[in-house]
Amino acid sequence: MLDSGSIFVARNFTVSRRAFLAGSAGLAGATLLPRQLWAQAAPHTFTQGDFEISVISDGHLVLPSNILAPDAPPEERAALFEALGIGEEVQPAMNAPLIRAGSDLILIDNGSGGEFQPETSGKLADNLVAAGIDPGSITKVVFTHAHLDHLAATATEGGLRYPNATYYVSSAERDFWTNPDLKSQMPQEMHGFVDGAVKHLTAVKDRVTMVKDGDDIVTGIRVLDTAGHTPGHISVEVAGGEGLIITGDTMAVPEVYFPHPDWTFGFDADPAMAVTKRTAMLDRAATDKVKMLGYHWTYPGIGFAERDGTAYRFVPA
Repeated sequence: MLDSGSIFVARNFTVSRRAFLAGSAGLAGATLLPRQLWAQAAPHTFTQGDFEISVISDGHLVLPSNILAPDAPPEERAALFEALGIGEEVQPAMNAPLIRAGSDLILIDNGSGGEFQPETSGKLADNLVAAGIDPGSITKVVFTHAHLDHLAATATEGGLRYPNATYYVSSAERDFWTNPDLKSQMPQEMHGFVDGAVKHLTAVKDRVTMVKDGDDIVTGIRVLDTAGHTPGHISVEVAGGEGLIITGDTMAVPEVYFPHPDWTFGFDADPAMAVTKRTAMLDRAATDKVKMLGYHWTYPGIGFAERDGTAYRFVPA
């Protein structure tokens, strides 16, 4: 028997899966999250404690807006979407943090690699070169989770895109996607996600390190368990000042989920757990003034949470 992650796919993917998997069929109507520039010779770079962090774009996705808060009260949802200018589509950014930690270059997620929505995503490799980063200099790649937009740049026809890297993924995530019975529990539209996860996780099986909550990637950079979006989703905490949390997909669109952390997201494996983890992260971030960096937030994806009554407000850094 598979865990709740497989149950999610049959239950939660019914509304949006075809529009999502159709790729970038049309860009009109998405005003909340604008198109990203493909090449950024000077990526957004900042210092966090002893670490230098550069945010490098992989482009953006094109998604139907009905994946956002599908179970929210319709009138409240409609009012918020109108205020934010959200139409039938949104175009969430794809922000890959590159952390310089002493002699290590650590990439958090590596994008779609052109295997998923290639018209608008898969730009990370070119943007790294434009920024003067040799792929061979990447020493560690950390996967927040195994959705295609986060790891499909791993394997290439000639081997590995980052051939000298050690790869990090939570054991729960690896075990979920590589379960040989998983595909039989998924709708047909998700089979490509399973095949892609298996392909890229298998490609690094001889150089992968399994991690769990509290483990260090290097001293000062540790793993946070934020399961919910997927069964083994992790975030990454970077020490320095009040701290930085690289959130992965813990919260998809801050303008929607900061004021309504209890609203669900159509691609969360376990919506209830995702809400719990998201709310806990926002509470901690607001209390301790922790900076956050979101993978799908408007580039460069960095901001803070401020309390706003019983909810939160997103404040760009």
